[in-house]
Amino acid sequence: MGQLQKTVIDGQSYVLVPEEEYEDLLDTIHAQRVMERVRAGEETWPAELVYELWETDSRIRTYRTYRKMSVAELAAAADISELELSEIEAGKKTGSVDVLQRIAKALRIDLDDLVFEVEPD
Repeated sequence: MGQLQKTVIDGQSYVLVPEEEYEDLLDTIHAQRVMERVRAGEETWPAELVYELWETDSRIRTYRTYRKMSVAELAAAADISELELSEIEAGKKTGSVDVLQRIAKALRIDLDDLVFEVEPD
């Protein structure tokens, strides 16, 4: 750690920290909070899955494959037909919000993980 300076402003004590060290301190605090959530059981995603999610034409299929579920298993868990799920996965059908919520729940993900809007460049 670099040179710290102490100062008093209007009777209040302050410590001056170089900006780079301040940023490192914030990064450390953020990393500790993330690790606390992971230790508490929050699921993490492998890098390969994250990369595939950016490239895939079907996030549902990608998550279904990651969860090692068949079309039949996911359709049953979401209480929809296999045909409807297949059409949604293929992009032939969008699926209602209710159906997408049930699919997300069956995949143990947030609806936002399935539906997102990419802003144009």
